[in-house]
Amino acid sequence: MTQIFDDPANFADEALDGFVAANRQYVSRVDGGVVRSTASPDGQVAVVIGGGSGHYPAFAGLVGAGLAAGSACGNMFASPAAGQVYRVAKTASNGGGVLLSYGNYAGDVLHFGQAQVRLNAEGIDTRTVLVTDDIASAPADQMGKRRGIAGDLTVFKIAGAAAEEGLNMDEVERLAILANARTRSLGVAFDGCTLPGAPEPLFHVPAGLMALGLGIHGEPGISEHPLPTASELAEILVSRLLADKPENSGTRVVPIINGLGTVKYEELFLLFGKVEKLLTAAGLTVVEPECGELVTSLDMSGLSLTLFWLDDELERLWGAPADTPAFRKGTMARRAHRDVDVLAAATDVETERPTAAAAALGLHAVSAIAAVRDVVVEHEQELGNLDAIAGDGDHGIGMRRGVDAAVAAARSTASNDVGASVHSILAAAGEAWSEKAGGTSGALWGTAVIAAGAALGNKDSYTSRDAAAAVEAFSSAITELGKAELGDKTMVDALLPFRDAFTAAISGGAPVGRALAVAAAAARSAAEQTAKLRPLKGRARPLAEKSVGHPDPGAVSFGLIVERLGRHIDAELIGQGAKA
Repeated sequence: MTQIFDDPANFADEALDGFVAANRQYVSRVDGGVVRSTASPDGQVAVVIGGGSGHYPAFAGLVGAGLAAGSACGNMFASPAAGQVYRVAKTASNGGGVLLSYGNYAGDVLHFGQAQVRLNAEGIDTRTVLVTDDIASAPADQMGKRRGIAGDLTVFKIAGAAAEEGLNMDEVERLAILANARTRSLGVAFDGCTLPGAPEPLFHVPAGLMALGLGIHGEPGISEHPLPTASELAEILVSRLLADKPENSGTRVVPIINGLGTVKYEELFLLFGKVEKLLTAAGLTVVEPECGELVTSLDMSGLSLTLFWLDDELERLWGAPADTPAFRKGTMARRAHRDVDVLAAATDVETERPTAAAAALGLHAVSAIAAVRDVVVEHEQELGNLDAIAGDGDHGIGMRRGVDAAVAAARSTASNDVGASVHSILAAAGEAWSEKAGGTSGALWGTAVIAAGAALGNKDSYTSRDAAAAVEAFSSAITELGKAELGDKTMVDALLPFRDAFTAAISGGAPVGRALAVAAAAARSAAEQTAKLRPLKGRARPLAEKSVGHPDPGAVSFGLIVERLGRHIDAELIGQGAKA
């Protein structure tokens, strides 16, 4: 039970503030996370890691010389928002590009991916290496679907050491990918963890049993077993990991035993002794092992074993010095401190001076976003209930949080003394949506709104062709970031019919209001048809049978939104005496 807090809602931020205060020789606070407080050589690749809070020492505890340059820190067990990742990475960037690395979770992939797009657009070479070490989460021939757990450490350490050596982005990326390919982990849980302020743990493991392969947030595992002895547990973990070892693995291996929160060091050491004997008996040489708390889950009762298979290159980098709050190896010379506040201020974007046309369209955008909020509020409960059938039931409240923030940001931006372009207004609205909504829908809607604003730009005049370009940019942002296709039972199943119908109507000479009405009808019809589909993406996928017969909540909310937008724009055009 997590007991030390004032307001549970502020737990993650206040814990991070205290962490920085206690480790100021290593890290400085920025909006969204932490970066090194010490200087790095110009041109060095910045390895930026991150994820939800509640996993210390991951992720902020691994920021320092020889390891990460920065960490984006989300709320409890929640991905950091794209804007947070962007600000941390921009501040950490040192002229050599940014390598983003994090566990393979849908929310993280979307939000970090959105930040990567933005950084690359600004000319900062930014790439991603996902950590996929958990053998319980997908079979060996589907490593790209595996989630990241304690194997984060090996990938982060190799990337950080490669950057410290002065290797270029291509080499740092290559070595991080290699480290991930040669890392395997398997975890067990004896009971769940409790979020600050929650009356009960997130999950329970039945008394006398052990859950094998359970994820660090309680994600489903492989099976449940009677509680084993230490020797039996070591045999289970080692045998399953050796059966999944990478090709051409060699005989030199780093074993990492990781405690998840309440399994204490004496127990971990006892288990490590059993594991070390089994590895030696298998003809393996143990190299520079780790045993302790490395990726936790608050007060979760559980542990994991990671095996990291070395080659000469990886062994050199694994043994290289590192100096961070939570992970130290070898010795490093003291580094000069830097003024992080000045660097962080450079992430602020100056507001462009709008053209008259862009300012006028910006005001229409503000009222359009307000109309979107109205329809989301009206259907919030309905969308939540629909999402609860095969998901976690938060789609309605997530959309509400996102669009509330988007309206506030749009109005604030538009109130600038010189006004604001539609580009600036939608950029602010999209970033706010992403940061406040969280989750998959927050990342997708935030990215898409920003993309639509960029397509509209700050022009001297606008035509219906610009509206079509904005719709195309919105759609592309969704499909490129979310990777969903028609038939996957997602928002895309309503989005693409909308895009096609809108583009066709505009090409046929229809005004924007009429094109929206036609396209919205296509979206609503397509959303209803998703009831026949089985979900192939997202949280509903494991509960596919429950989802059949019910439309996808993301597709439904999209259909409702564009239908309301069509009516809203019709009313505005009629009010102006224009032909809708």
